[in-house]
Amino acid sequence: MDLITKEYKNIQYISGPLIFVEGGYRFCCGAILEILLPDGEIRTGQVLQTSTERAIVQVFEHTTGLDVADTAVRLKDDVATLGVSEEMIGRTFDGAGRPIDGLAEVIPDKKLPITGVPINPVSRDRPEDFIQTGITAIDGFNTLVRGQKLPIFSGSGLPANELASQIVSQSTVRSMTEGEQSGDFVVIFAAMGITQREAAFFFKSFEAASAVDKTICFINLADDPTIERILTPRCALTTAEYLAFEHDYHVLVILTDMTNYCDALREIATAREEIPGRRGYPGYMYTDLASIYERAGRIKGKKGSVTQLPILTMPDDDRTHPIVDLTGYITEGQIQLSRQLHRAGVFPPVDVLPSLSRLMNSNIGAGRTREDHRDLSNQLYACYAEGRDIRRLIAIVGQEALSDMDRNYLKFADAFEQAYIGQGLISRSIEETLDMGWQLLSIFPESELRRVNKDLINRYFSEILKDGIHTPFY
Repeated sequence: MDLITKEYKNIQYISGPLIFVEGGYRFCCGAILEILLPDGEIRTGQVLQTSTERAIVQVFEHTTGLDVADTAVRLKDDVATLGVSEEMIGRTFDGAGRPIDGLAEVIPDKKLPITGVPINPVSRDRPEDFIQTGITAIDGFNTLVRGQKLPIFSGSGLPANELASQIVSQSTVRSMTEGEQSGDFVVIFAAMGITQREAAFFFKSFEAASAVDKTICFINLADDPTIERILTPRCALTTAEYLAFEHDYHVLVILTDMTNYCDALREIATAREEIPGRRGYPGYMYTDLASIYERAGRIKGKKGSVTQLPILTMPDDDRTHPIVDLTGYITEGQIQLSRQLHRAGVFPPVDVLPSLSRLMNSNIGAGRTREDHRDLSNQLYACYAEGRDIRRLIAIVGQEALSDMDRNYLKFADAFEQAYIGQGLISRSIEETLDMGWQLLSIFPESELRRVNKDLINRYFSEILKDGIHTPFY
């Protein structure tokens, strides 16, 4: 009998989502098995670990109804694969890549392993040219560059979903040499462990913004199998790599919520009776996260790019939590949401002071239509930091001890948060973001602008004063 059709009835025992099959040498690690129930139902599982004695198989669905004596397994495929095609654009799939939008199955052009193919470091091209999200706090201060991986650190109750929806609706790739959109742009939205209500919110938001036609959704709900949560980001990134490197798309992959993904990883590790690491998470979580995040990038000779924007919820707003800590090590910066700004009614509540984009300089400079981006963001950052310091000083000395310039910094900090960062649901181009930044600085005399080149002050700042363009923020 051919190996691929041979059935084995030698299941030793079942533990949570895992089944333990005797004779693990028959299967390779990562192989896909069909699980045959006595009533004729067929489920699917993946081999997580093999040895001469046994194979540990994780069931994609659930283990309810499995019987140790009468359940059989047989090999389906040597590795987990996903059928990919350009026809996937505008479609919605579950976490394992099966259509859930009521339309027909996608006819794949190729079947690719969801583990992806590592990019040779020599073949990697340096990330450059930014993705305009329409969010001032990101475009102006923590620019997202094509080929970058830039996570968003959120907290319980903070509007990370609303921010993700806005980014999906507004994002576009700009050619900074011409100031126009460059190339085909696709957003792949992968949601892990979200509720039905959250899923309905995302679908409604995408439809309202007419973003469905440029979006591919992979949705894993909270009541879906745990293993599917592990597959979701890999299916999304496999699709992204196919579109980017074989069809020259610029692909932005939004992964939310990576905390749910890591919790699923911990659940599986517990079922496998592995020795836990920090806070119960498996010791290989760093490697596992790196296998996801490092799939972002650009390849020399290829026009397309894969950019990642992972979103994760910090448990108890703890920046030292293993998920947050390891993500920060692997990725190139972070965008942090602030609970204080959220309580003040600022949306999006991005705190620019602890936020960082390490590849921001790859986006600005000689190739930009405006040369003031770096200096302007530095000056705005410095003025806002000074205003925040003066707020803390008031608690000690009171407002009566402040100088006129100190009061200007306070006014600036308030306007910066409420009108500049707190833009609401509107979309701003990078030019609008920079122009509003210069208007904000008009409250200060030129002598206070120590981080801006003199030529830039003469070109932009002086024009604002000369033309009588006064900022409406004060």
